[in-house]
Amino acid sequence: MSAEVEILRKYRTIAVVGLSSDEARDSHSVSAYMQAAGYRILPVNPAETEVLGEKAYPTVASIPAAPEIVNVFRRPEAVPGVVDDAIAAGAKVIWMQEGIVNEDAAAKAREAGLEVVMDRCIRTEHRRMAASA
Repeated sequence: MSAEVEILRKYRTIAVVGLSSDEARDSHSVSAYMQAAGYRILPVNPAETEVLGEKAYPTVASIPAAPEIVNVFRRPEAVPGVVDDAIAAGAKVIWMQEGIVNEDAAAKAREAGLEVVMDRCIRTEHRRMAASA
C-alpha cells in the first residue's frame, strides 16, 4: 500500500491552503470531491469567509483544532510558511498538490515529524485508492 493511500485511510480532516470559492479553480473542485468522499474540509484563505459550507481561516495556525492533513494549493515559494504554520498547528501531514515541489520545506516538515506528499493530487490518489478497494 502506498504512503498516500495509508494517509487517506488514516486521516479524515484536511485543511486546504489556498481554497477558493471560485468553482472553476482546482482547489475548489478537488476539495468538493474530497468533502463528498467524507473528509472534513477546513478552508484556509484570508480572502474567504466560507467555502463549501465551512468557515474559512486566514492561516492553518488559526484553526481551533489541529488539522490532520494540510493540503497546499499555493506556489512552491509559499510552502515554507505553510509548513511552519502546519508544524505550529500540530498537523500530521503536508500534502503538496501536483506541480508543487519544495524540497527544503519538505525536509523541514519531515524533521518536525510530519509525513510529506509532494507533487501529487489528493483527488487522483483518492480515486486510485477507491478503484483498488
